[in-house]
Amino acid sequence: VQLQASGGGLVQAGGSLRLSCAASGRTFSAYDVGWFRQVAGKERQFVGAIRRSGVGTGGTTYYADSVKGRFAISRDNAKNTVYLQMNSLKPEDTAVYHCAAGQRLITSSYGRAESYPYWGQGTLVTVSS
Repeated sequence: VQLQASGGGLVQAGGSLRLSCAASGRTFSAYDVGWFRQVAGKERQFVGAIRRSGVGTGGTTYYADSVKGRFAISRDNAKNTVYLQMNSLKPEDTAVYHCAAGQRLITSSYGRAESYPYWGQGTLVTVSS
């Protein structure tokens, strides 16, 4: 699967942005999708993830504590797209945001970058104070 992240930009603190992760292929609904962010010189940081679609726990979302209550992940399988809605943005949210995809992740692995073999190119989010 190939991923394309978009929607980044410059926003003032307190503002909102919505990032999109568009995927190629017809079975994107079967993939677990994660969002990570990275600041130059620092390790890639888990932001959140959404479980593959399906009965029961399909579509479950997971978030890092630093974004819980401010960010929300959703997916539109008809459009092969996963969204990251970011509200109440803070200057410390400034980073390059990447989406990533994997299959059959277990709950404990959603927050680990190495769980995802497929990555998009990243989109820059800058939050000014």
